[in-house]
Amino acid sequence: MYLPNTTWTWSFAIVTLIQTIVTLGLESYIFANFQIQELPNDSPASKTIPTFLALYGFGFLYELVLVYDALRMKNTIQVIGLCICNIGLLIYGAVQVKQIREAVTTLYYMNKIKLYVWDQSEPFLIIIPCIVGLGTLLMTFVAWKLYDEFAWTIYKHISADLQMKRRYLTYQIYIALLKFDFFFFLGFTVQFLVLVSAGGTAEFALTVTAIPVTIIILLCGAWFVRRETTAGMIAIILLFFAAMAYFCFKLYRMYDPETMPLYLPALNPMTFFAVITLVLITVTIINACLCVHNFHRGLKPHINKKRNKDEEKNTELNSNLTQVPSRMMID
Repeated sequence: MYLPNTTWTWSFAIVTLIQTIVTLGLESYIFANFQIQELPNDSPASKTIPTFLALYGFGFLYELVLVYDALRMKNTIQVIGLCICNIGLLIYGAVQVKQIREAVTTLYYMNKIKLYVWDQSEPFLIIIPCIVGLGTLLMTFVAWKLYDEFAWTIYKHISADLQMKRRYLTYQIYIALLKFDFFFFLGFTVQFLVLVSAGGTAEFALTVTAIPVTIIILLCGAWFVRRETTAGMIAIILLFFAAMAYFCFKLYRMYDPETMPLYLPALNPMTFFAVITLVLITVTIINACLCVHNFHRGLKPHINKKRNKDEEKNTELNSNLTQVPSRMMID
């Protein structure tokens, strides 16, 4: 696997790579500083800081993987989605500052950490959103250049059929949404398991089980749309509605006066992840319905890469076979 050898493709890859390296470096310093200074304890506040930092770092690594995937596939929609995702990471970085300050304050009153640790870490926590903001601006500019570059690739792949291009665009949006759904669902679940739920409870067990189930659902959602399996896609859409109900229920519990204290250590970031996930699920359901509507209308050969590659090989082989008799007749 390789990236298309163009200036803007490599520019997009380099911008995201530098952003990831710098951000992870700063996050690692902040994490190490807290771990060295903090005294051992099992309070939720002590889990807040490493959980936020680890999840934020994973977000950039996952984004880097999606960048490689988008550029390799020349997926314009996913490139645009990555710019929007970077804005989400920017917002989460800003939320992270407030949450970590509250966690440090709690630990300070528990005599588990010195207050000067916050003074040492605050400048770096503020610098991180600034770097992500700059990265977002650069990514957006390069994505605008890539749009024209990749549009020609889609034109060659799909031809000038406007209806077919719209169907292919809907398919690309759906696949990209599945990839972003995974990250935000996983981010919400990790925060819930580490900061909120107690091990051994039924809710904890159900949440742990939901992780592999979600992965299977997302993989099946991609597989069914490529095979144009209507029954399978209907089942996936119903499961998406169930996921929407689950996140609405979680939001209700997070702000219900009786259960709200359980969620206080991670209320703001969990609310952020839950709302973003609900928006993504809603858009995913809409695009899934549009994909089902486009079934059996000629799109399947265009998205079946293996078949297309086999056809190209057969065409090349037939071309070579037809050239041999011609040369023999000339000789």
